[in-house]
Amino acid sequence: MINVLIVDDHPAVGQGTVALIEQEEDMKATIITDVDIVLDVINENSYEIYLIDLYMPKINGIELTKMILRVDPNATILIYTGFDLVAHYNLLIEAGVSGFVSKTATQEQLITAIRCGIREEAVISFQLLKQLRRVDSESSTNEAEHNLGDITLSSKEQEILAGVSKGLTNKAIATDLSMSQRTIEYHLTKIFSKLGVSSRTEALFKAKEFGLLSPQIVE
Repeated sequence: MINVLIVDDHPAVGQGTVALIEQEEDMKATIITDVDIVLDVINENSYEIYLIDLYMPKINGIELTKMILRVDPNATILIYTGFDLVAHYNLLIEAGVSGFVSKTATQEQLITAIRCGIREEAVISFQLLKQLRRVDSESSTNEAEHNLGDITLSSKEQEILAGVSKGLTNKAIATDLSMSQRTIEYHLTKIFSKLGVSSRTEALFKAKEFGLLSPQIVE
């Protein structure tokens, strides 16, 4: 039996995914909507495949992947999302992600991705593959620019880092900026990608190092 653990803060999406997976006679799926209990659950049960949402209110899929791999180093983790992955691809791979599945995937595509994961193979869409090729062709130029400190943050990204510097939670930052918490998570992940970091603290430190923050924020 292939046991699949789905971590998604949207119960309806999770239940729909469970229904698709369990149409396969050799698969069983479990849904968790509260990331706080994920580590407790995987300490008590074993899973062959993890389907992890990229954007969740308390923690993003990148950080959750790292946490799961610390408990289960051999875990096969597939990011299950409806968002564009190109901007976060390198961070996801570095975190230990084994593959990607779109939430718009058909049942056949979803099952294929799971079975490929079991065989230690990865499946990505042609669209993502083409986008990654373009990103790769530009990588040397981007790397050189980053080494020269040619990194910019939008005013919105600076405002979010200002909230981080005050020790505010994502929820509090969202309230201050009249944005949704999920949008804050999205912007933070983009900031992480730009700066080549994986945490709020690292992002703030590096932004200060590159002189990307206004004097008011640095103070």
